[in-house]
Amino acid sequence: MNSTATRTVVFAYHNVGVRGLSVLLANNVDVGLVVTHEDSPEENIWFNSVAELARLNDISVITPKDPNTDEVIAQIRSYQPQWFFSFYYRHMLGQTLLSIPTRGAYNLHGSLLPKYRGRVPINWAIINGEQETGASLHRMEIKPDAGPLLDQQAVPILPNDTAHDVFLKVTCASEMVLQRVIPELLAGTAQETALDLKQGAYYGGRTEADGCIDWNSDAVDIHNLIRAVAPPYPGAFCFINNKRLNILGSYYRAEKARSKNVCIYWQFGACWLDCKDGKRIRLTRLFADNIELDEVNFSRIFGSSNLTIF
Repeated sequence: MNSTATRTVVFAYHNVGVRGLSVLLANNVDVGLVVTHEDSPEENIWFNSVAELARLNDISVITPKDPNTDEVIAQIRSYQPQWFFSFYYRHMLGQTLLSIPTRGAYNLHGSLLPKYRGRVPINWAIINGEQETGASLHRMEIKPDAGPLLDQQAVPILPNDTAHDVFLKVTCASEMVLQRVIPELLAGTAQETALDLKQGAYYGGRTEADGCIDWNSDAVDIHNLIRAVAPPYPGAFCFINNKRLNILGSYYRAEKARSKNVCIYWQFGACWLDCKDGKRIRLTRLFADNIELDEVNFSRIFGSSNLTIF
């Protein structure tokens, strides 16, 4: 197949962007341009660089703040792309952009569409106690994550998986989906299935403030929040005696609580949280005053190693 028949512009960022671009290159797709993001100094950059991979392959890279400006649209149009692929790119593509590729625009999304359309789907799936999620490749439309589905791959969410654990699984699932579908797309044999959006819901973005723990929640729900926002994400937190306690890890086995109160305490060198529903969580990583806490430091900062919240 000659290169003009596979000429592609890729919008990509993060590890899924790196793996998606890698699959296209492995299938001899002619990637003429990569559109990505400048890394923000305010963000924890724990993931790999799409721009670096593009430059290793002598692919032009641009990092517009808005891909929908006339200048950027003209630049993209000049490549006469047959295809667009979007892999964890953070900006919405407008109708003018989506009308450019002659053979379609496709997006990888980190859920089993139509479930968890929208932002941070992995984190939301864990918060809601889901036992599986996955990666979906679908045709792009103006309405986000709503176009027809080409393929998807499920992965399990185990009871103590963090969002990072699941993200690594979804990255592999994304690669598997693309490796199956790209040859079919190029050959013109890929099949699309309309999504029934009533079978899912749209979720918005999350901020650091959303990691604040609600003590009225059941133990499993508090555990789900902690693991959903554990590092490299900002982490869960609470305030005790006007001091901030960052809870960055937990482990849950549905054990009975020691107390009828909601309380944090140390027992045999481990920290525990007794919850309102009579179950307890082991708290595995605690930080305050920029230090990781053992029992001695916890007691020094919070005044005791046994604290009743209510």
